[in-house]
Amino acid sequence: MNEAVMSKRFDSVDSVLAAAGLDLGATGWMTLTQERINQFADATGDHQWIHVDPARAKDGPFGVCIAHGYLTLSLANCFLPQLVQYDRLKMGVNYGCDKVRFPAPAKVGANLRGHGEILQAEPAGAGVQVTIRVTVEIEGSDRPACVVDTVSRLFFE
Repeated sequence: MNEAVMSKRFDSVDSVLAAAGLDLGATGWMTLTQERINQFADATGDHQWIHVDPARAKDGPFGVCIAHGYLTLSLANCFLPQLVQYDRLKMGVNYGCDKVRFPAPAKVGANLRGHGEILQAEPAGAGVQVTIRVTVEIEGSDRPACVVDTVSRLFFE
């Protein structure tokens, strides 16, 4: 997997608050492998043939196996650290997600990357709550595999 050209760095509540609306750019491309899809199927117990049976999927609606929607969602966790780095962070908590969509299937062999945008940042007690939209883009496609608004709470030293 290629790393992002340059992740954005933040070191305080104020620096995150000031970044609302910031485009974080994109990560490098990663290739979606059948092995990754199979591992996700094993981890979740979802072995539907459109994900794990290449012979059957060849004659299916997509012509190849596709990633689980929740696999493409989980890639947000892979891409976020490539998009943002937090210095002096005491603790970060995944608070949840708002609005998750799967506009297009991610086919095995496709190249995927994450694109980030800080939608909003607001004080949360002694920390900051930040909402970052992660779009899992598919190389050569007009539609992404996943769009998720991640919500995190960050507490700095």
